[in-house]
Amino acid sequence: MVNPALQPAIHALRQARRVLVITGAGLSADSGLPTYRGIGGLYNGNTADGVPIEQALSGPMLRQNPALCWRYLAELGRACLGAHPNAAHFAIARWQQARDGVWVLTQNIDGYHRAAGSPPERLIEIHGQLSPLFCQSCGAESPELAAHLHRPLPPRCSHCEGVLRPPVVLFEERLPEAAIHALYEELAIGYDAVVTLGTTASFAYIAEPVLRAQARGGFTLDINPMPASLGFGVDCQLAMSALDAIPEIVSHILFD
Repeated sequence: MVNPALQPAIHALRQARRVLVITGAGLSADSGLPTYRGIGGLYNGNTADGVPIEQALSGPMLRQNPALCWRYLAELGRACLGAHPNAAHFAIARWQQARDGVWVLTQNIDGYHRAAGSPPERLIEIHGQLSPLFCQSCGAESPELAAHLHRPLPPRCSHCEGVLRPPVVLFEERLPEAAIHALYEELAIGYDAVVTLGTTASFAYIAEPVLRAQARGGFTLDINPMPASLGFGVDCQLAMSALDAIPEIVSHILFD
């Protein structure tokens, strides 16, 4: 039996040919990872070193004080390696595998969409991911993130002793050109529906796809336990976690 609250979303998404699913930290919170903002957020207040987390996890800090920056990169790394994709990640991947018009734009760096089976060619990791590490001096790659987290920080290159870093976008760094190009190439084609999961859409490039879909008469859906988290209206707002909503929605889209 269908949850009545989900029926409008199921009906609209079943009709949509092209769908963009935008995911934020709230999706991976159901895997046990900390969210970035809000109650218990990773980015609330100062770090134990007395600097805001945005400063600790910044490009300039990685250059000036790599040991301090890596102290907090390592926290993220341990959290991501210590958890796994949840049922919502797997449901989204099944949806993408069944419908070639479904794309994912994620702000998350945990790699869980890939691990769950989302097709890489329709997955835009706008903030990068935590591995493989690469050397800032010689460019050599190191896939041993877990091993490096048990060694003295910052991790060093085995070839030249340069400082390693993950391919993530730190604060005060530019977004990856390939990801931005892919996003705007697909936005130019347009989406019939845009779904936001566990995000406040505080970045313009996350809010823009929703606003573009609305402008062309597309369906917009926000799923977030905190109501009205986006700061602008959508066609349907579900005050639920992604884990409570997405597996059921996808199941009815694909199998009813």
